[in-house]
Amino acid sequence: MELEFIPVEEFYFALTLAMRTLEDLGDAALVERVRSRLYERFGQASTVAAAKQNTFNYVFRVKGVDNSPAPRLILSIADWQGKIRLSSDYGWTLDAQRKTIRTEKFGDRPQFCQQVKAHLAQWLELPEFLEA
Repeated sequence: MELEFIPVEEFYFALTLAMRTLEDLGDAALVERVRSRLYERFGQASTVAAAKQNTFNYVFRVKGVDNSPAPRLILSIADWQGKIRLSSDYGWTLDAQRKTIRTEKFGDRPQFCQQVKAHLAQWLELPEFLEA
């Protein structure tokens, strides 16, 4: 798995209506460690919400993971009400009318989430992802 950061300038072009929450995890301390690590590596978040419940959202293209029939795979790492929210379009796609539909991979979302958490634990040097 490889993550390619999507900067704020490209954020709206990368959005997909198929994004769904994978998992909310951790606590305020994990939120701060994740925010700090992501800021150190990428600077400004892909998008910033001016709200109490959500203050950052780093969005990535995921490479090396099959999400067919969707042509790409997106992962979002955000804070939401004091937790880290992982969201992705894995297992979802849009039909011809741009309505969200499940794909054959939908049932694999829990395994994909565990794969993401393991990758983030190593990549961000935050083993708390595996404990949360």
